[in-house]
Amino acid sequence: MDLSAPPPGRPVLYVVARAPVMGAAKTRLARDVGPAEAMRLYRAMMARILRAVRDPRWDIALAVTPDATARARIPVWPSGIPRIPQGGGDLGARQARLLARRGPTALIGADAPDVTASDVARAFAALRRAGSAVGPAADGGYWLLALNGPAPAGLFDGVRWSSPHTLADLAPRLPGPVVRLRELADLDGKPAGHV
Repeated sequence: MDLSAPPPGRPVLYVVARAPVMGAAKTRLARDVGPAEAMRLYRAMMARILRAVRDPRWDIALAVTPDATARARIPVWPSGIPRIPQGGGDLGARQARLLARRGPTALIGADAPDVTASDVARAFAALRRAGSAVGPAADGGYWLLALNGPAPAGLFDGVRWSSPHTLADLAPRLPGPVVRLRELADLDGKPAGHV
């Protein structure tokens, strides 16, 4: 299936991920626990999240960075889940590209290991009556963002990423009404979570 242009009515969940390469992923967490332990935790979180959110009610893909890893053999990434490159730019530009499709689209990261398929189902159900759904993170960011795309132009302009203000900056710009899901902890080890 080509997840760069899936059918408009079919929900799509993108798991936004950085390649699990020592020294390139979870660098903030590595400062506290060391690079080897940070990689072990990241791989375990990613495996747990991918198991938890697979569901026949939606298509799923890994949106990966660096882009070259979309075609690389990465043993900890399941072979049954398609991978697409995130593309260049800051986090906002990369998320905007993923949310450019028409139809229900959700993004999650690999930092909220308590996310479940029920959480994702609630987000997609909310989009039947709302313009967007967001899962707030305890640190001021968000662990899920879902829209009935395409995302409005400039949605992510001026968002202060990795700060306690991330969700507060984004929330007033989200297409309404906005449904808030349960709050989850972001285990990335930085001041504010993001997908």
